[in-house]
Amino acid sequence: MINNFIFVGCDSHDKTLVTRIAHNQDKSERKTFSASRAGRRKLIEHLKGRSDQTGAKVVVAYEASGNGFILCDDLKKAGMECHVIAPTKIERSSKQKRNKNDDRDAERLLEMLRGHYLGGNKLPAVWIPDHQTRDDREIVAGRQDLSEKQSKIKTQVQMLLKRHGLERPEGIGSGWTKKYRRWLEGLSEDAGTGLGIRIRLKSLLRQLRFLEEEIQCADEGMKELASTARWKPIVDELMKEKGIALKTALKYATDIGDFGRFRRGRQVGAYFGLTPSSAESGENDDRKGHITRQGPASSRKILCQATWSRVRHDKQEREVYMRIVEKNPKKKKIALVASTRRLAVRLWHIGRQAQLKMQSVSAGSTE
Repeated sequence: MINNFIFVGCDSHDKTLVTRIAHNQDKSERKTFSASRAGRRKLIEHLKGRSDQTGAKVVVAYEASGNGFILCDDLKKAGMECHVIAPTKIERSSKQKRNKNDDRDAERLLEMLRGHYLGGNKLPAVWIPDHQTRDDREIVAGRQDLSEKQSKIKTQVQMLLKRHGLERPEGIGSGWTKKYRRWLEGLSEDAGTGLGIRIRLKSLLRQLRFLEEEIQCADEGMKELASTARWKPIVDELMKEKGIALKTALKYATDIGDFGRFRRGRQVGAYFGLTPSSAESGENDDRKGHITRQGPASSRKILCQATWSRVRHDKQEREVYMRIVEKNPKKKKIALVASTRRLAVRLWHIGRQAQLKMQSVSAGSTE
């Protein structure tokens, strides 16, 4: 039999793996395993046993989640085929959303596999980065996390002052200047300030100093990563663009990973969730809505920040932005999104050329 498969839909959780298993078009049965290493090993042994009995190829699907790609790695090492499905691209009716449970989710994934292998339907699988790219992403994600925590602490300091009517003196600047920091330190030691305010402010300032030290360490790690042979040519090219600093360039490069996995700029915009949603039915015209917001939200945030920098400091970019704003002055956000999408696509073209050059040099050196 040419099409001979064992289909496995798996609903993956922190502690359990709820699976629905079926041979070709037979009725599926439920099997539950632990999500631990031992549990994954039992799942693989069970599937190998069924494969040996039927001579069928095992294919597994589960939804992408915070659990990463460990299950996929183990299955592929065992010689099985695995697909990690994008949850945002799984179509569900309103009834299915109201009646959602682990068993139904696993069954739906199994049916998606059947439709793909037996009927040729498209499977909305995500790209699985290699181990090195996953490891590199941890450095960038850690740096971004520290930056967000720092911003949160600064906001807490400002809200503390605001709650108690404490205003900064004139002449110390409007930002987090050295004079402003010295004033905050003095305020935390001033006996005239309430005890609760002093204790809370001292705590926040200690946290802020700790985060600043951690950020310095993380920045060193970012520089070390950017200097590696696999990223340096790409990051150097990306940083030639105005508004693109090391953090943005490295975040963008590690998120894309393999620039060759996209064929055109439109796919890049869709990956970052910067393309408008569409509503078209029957004779009604195609109506565009808000952007899809699919893909990595952290990347959209850092691309948006880079876009604002370009609009402020790059004359050509500002002209394009203002031209879009003039069409609809009340919705400047549309212009920002359009500029962000243009930047994402532009960086992809630059990164792809740099990666192709690296590959050609590597190929030439091995000949």
